[in-house]
Amino acid sequence: MYVNLIRCLSWWSGLRQRCLMPPAQNLCLIALLAGGPAVLTEAAHAEVAVVLNSGEGTISLVDKHTYTEVARTFVGREPHHLMSLPDNSALIVANSVSNDLVFLDPQTGAIKSRLANISDPYQIAFSPDHKWFAATSLRLDRVDLYAADGFKLVQRFSMPTTPSHLTFDHQGQVLFVTLQGSDELVAIDLNTRAVRWKIPVGKTPAGVVMTPDDKFLLVGIMGEDRVAVVDWRRGAVVQSVVTGKGAHNLLPMGDGLHFFVSNRVANTVSVLNARTLKVEDSFAVPGGPDCMELAADGKELWVTSRWLRQVSVIDLKTRRLSHVVRVGRSPHGIFFASHAPR
Repeated sequence: MYVNLIRCLSWWSGLRQRCLMPPAQNLCLIALLAGGPAVLTEAAHAEVAVVLNSGEGTISLVDKHTYTEVARTFVGREPHHLMSLPDNSALIVANSVSNDLVFLDPQTGAIKSRLANISDPYQIAFSPDHKWFAATSLRLDRVDLYAADGFKLVQRFSMPTTPSHLTFDHQGQVLFVTLQGSDELVAIDLNTRAVRWKIPVGKTPAGVVMTPDDKFLLVGIMGEDRVAVVDWRRGAVVQSVVTGKGAHNLLPMGDGLHFFVSNRVANTVSVLNARTLKVEDSFAVPGGPDCMELAADGKELWVTSRWLRQVSVIDLKTRRLSHVVRVGRSPHGIFFASHAPR
């Protein structure tokens, strides 16, 4: 009897730990107390936003319709970035300190599988032709290139210091990586698997994206207040666009023309026209805006506020904060399946 009681208490304690939420808000516990398969089934079928809480190693699942966190669970040590598989069958979470990739159901956020021995994956990306999978190792000062089919390591590239964000050209021939510690941008030729060029771009470069016409790279210069425009074929900075202090990350607006730019120090998000290379708008987002996700209908922008333990939802018609969602410590990457086109 006593053995069974101890086992029961141990199971109950473990369940509460895994859910990582106060009992009053904990749907796992509420469902159990209510005999609640129906509650869990309803939560599982609601569309969720997946938020990575890098400061505590958890993911928050947020009901997109009620703007509430419905579950929080441990996923690994220091999850920072995430992206879907090319066929959208799973969502990949990169755990940099756990040295693994976790595959989630993109609709529900449920953990499907885990791939170990992926060394220090910080930012991740697939090449447009789905041949390559690349990961920056921010702590270990290198870029790792894998065959996308099977995630087999092909080559490691040592970098000066702190490789951060990455992207590819539209043909998948060149990989570009920002080097935060040395204030540089590097281009790696994937045919020769050698560094093509490395150039200074500004203090502490972060997010990097290719313009829709494949002509320029746009680089958030976090240590300054601008986006650097790089002619990647020449390997040269050709223009700078002032957006706001702490210009950090960029997200396509889905119209093939504009990008959102999160300015982490200024606490703003700018709208950048990729054709004219001018800022067309800017609006306030609190708490160190970082990663962003845009609703498919273009009505809402969801932004992780790194310093406030929240996701800030912006109504893009009014350009004002419409909802605040409390999540875990240092929220970073964010994803939901019904996003606007990349």
